[in-house]
Amino acid sequence: MTSNCLNCNEEIVGKFCSNCSQSASTHRFSLSHVIQHDFVHGIFHFDTGFFYTIKELFTRPGHRIRAYVQGKRTKHFNYFATIILLLTLSYFLKKWTKIDPSSIYDQTALSGVFKLLKDYSKFIVFLHIPIIALGSFLLFKKSKQNYTENLVLNLYLQCGILTISLVLPVIMIFSDNKEFLLMVNNVLSVVSVLYVIIFYYQYFSVFDYKKSGLIIRVICIGILFLVTKLVMNNILNIIGLKYFH
Repeated sequence: MTSNCLNCNEEIVGKFCSNCSQSASTHRFSLSHVIQHDFVHGIFHFDTGFFYTIKELFTRPGHRIRAYVQGKRTKHFNYFATIILLLTLSYFLKKWTKIDPSSIYDQTALSGVFKLLKDYSKFIVFLHIPIIALGSFLLFKKSKQNYTENLVLNLYLQCGILTISLVLPVIMIFSDNKEFLLMVNNVLSVVSVLYVIIFYYQYFSVFDYKKSGLIIRVICIGILFLVTKLVMNNILNIIGLKYFH
């Protein structure tokens, strides 16, 4: 039995359109379908969607994202959507914390950054990525990953780091001990650095690099990552202090 695709009007033979890949069983929207399929399947299923992507980012992060870049994409949540959802989760978690999360940091040194983060966090989280992507593109040029592919892998890396950062506001829901929270924040910073190193090492491990050369490049990109974040924070702090009150 054949029919025409409702998306591109090509004739369909089988379960999917050979031209645009849309399912042949497309049906009208209903409230139950939106809730049970689109929302629950897209967000909560562990074989695809948001939580699948998060799970993969903490089991075999570099290997899995390399597979995504190379074409295995159907199960993963979009990188931009994942970042926005993680930022939204962070926003709501901070509403429940016993103290203002920014109060555990040095307010005098970072007050400008916090002024910007208040209204522009969704933009600020992306600012360093083009620079890091250029760094990984140049350092791992032998892998023949183009600049855009480096952008994508670094966007997913940012998803992993944002997920790690959610631990602090979760703990702050139950504790307001600033010394303890500062210690947790420091531990999470170390974990984030280790995550960056593991991510890049796994991602580029299958390309034609000697182990020693790969390790050196991973250390260099890790240092570049930290330096870029530090410089970016200093620039944002100056902008925040000068132009935002």
